[in-house]
Amino acid sequence: MSLAAASFRVNVFTLCRAVGARLLSTQTTTETSRSYGGLKDSDRIFTNLYGRHDWNLKGAMARGDWYKTKEILLKGHEWILDEIKKSGLRGRGGAGFPSGLKWSFMNRPPDGRPKYLVVNADEGEPGTCKDREIMRHDPQKLVEGCLVAGRAMGARAAYIYIRGELYNESVIMQMAIKEAYDAGLIGNNACGSGYDFDIFMHRGAGAYICGEEMALIESLEGKQGKPRMKPPFPADVGVFGCPTTVANVETVAVAPTICRRGSSWFSSFGRKRNEGTKLFCISGHVNNPCTVEEEMSVPLRELIERHAGGVRGGWDNLQGVIPGGSSVPILPKHICDDVAMDFDSLVAVKSGLGTAAVIVMDKTADVIKCIARLIDFYKHESCGQCTPCREGTGWMAKIMNRFVEGNAKPSEIDMIEELSRQMEGHTICALGDGAAWPIQGLIRHFRPEIEARMEQFRAQQSREQKHQTVA
Repeated sequence: MSLAAASFRVNVFTLCRAVGARLLSTQTTTETSRSYGGLKDSDRIFTNLYGRHDWNLKGAMARGDWYKTKEILLKGHEWILDEIKKSGLRGRGGAGFPSGLKWSFMNRPPDGRPKYLVVNADEGEPGTCKDREIMRHDPQKLVEGCLVAGRAMGARAAYIYIRGELYNESVIMQMAIKEAYDAGLIGNNACGSGYDFDIFMHRGAGAYICGEEMALIESLEGKQGKPRMKPPFPADVGVFGCPTTVANVETVAVAPTICRRGSSWFSSFGRKRNEGTKLFCISGHVNNPCTVEEEMSVPLRELIERHAGGVRGGWDNLQGVIPGGSSVPILPKHICDDVAMDFDSLVAVKSGLGTAAVIVMDKTADVIKCIARLIDFYKHESCGQCTPCREGTGWMAKIMNRFVEGNAKPSEIDMIEELSRQMEGHTICALGDGAAWPIQGLIRHFRPEIEARMEQFRAQQSREQKHQTVA
């Protein structure tokens, strides 16, 4: 190690202790009342979400990252897993599976194979733009999170699978990883804990299907990005045939803060079974599109009006909202008035939190055309491995594009819904479900609009025929 590198390593640990101690002393108070919204700045995990501060290692440590990380590692994997379980953290990539339970699947007697953590930074879901903000502005959160999560699983290394189009983010992440290596925070004897841990970056080629964990593993191994049949599950046979856990960027990035500030602090936010803070991406017909960290269970209306400047033209101009990225069913205004943004509340209204990508449509939007556009996307991104998805997405795209014009019969509405039911749950991965649910939501809440479009088309055709007859 050069003198310069050795000096840098001492300086960063000194800075970490001084700043971290001051930060932690002001952040250990546990909220006893649940407010479901209006998260305080002192409770935000992602403190540089908007890139207003320095993203490099020195700046990250000034904001409290890497504080007492060695102590967390030395407490052992059982303690880390217990904290994650008690915090109530659920996967932030869409499925919402309890993270502590998922990570504990790796906690089995060693059989000679190394274990790996794979971070899913593909983020191809339309409307979703949270993970790229973490990697662009707060990359050390993810690097430290990989180390802590890897220790919980007994992993030897982490692979960050990043979407190929996210070039700037991949460059920043690679620089952040190098800074952490140079400071001795990762690599051999990470943080001086005696634990060896490496982090590698892998750039994908921009296939949406590689956001599915088994397709991601196949792509990471240099194969076509097509999902594998399960079982075996990744915790048994994952990347390179070794035990593997695939986790979302946000899920991994919050782990160190949970361990530092305590599981009870994190679980004090949100409703039971929906605890913690969450990044929400708000786009579409709002006055201020943004990505914001808020408390789980915040009302959808409050989230939009507080952080996104409200719906364009006012709340009464709202037509519908897709609350969790393109693959979850749309909700009409009367449901959006009262629904809370968490896993259970949205399932209760037959939608889902998904990636928490809130896509807002006002009354100027052609909701039928919007959903048709999403089906075109799923048709394009289907890997073609499963017949229901390969054929079904094509059929649905053709029918939906006729619905946009109104050139269809009312009986075809039930036909396409039945087609979506035949796709749902009958494919290796969830892409078939993701293509089916937007159509089901459209028919459930906007069937009169579809029928009115067909009636208008028939009336127009009738007028044209009469005009031709007269001529």
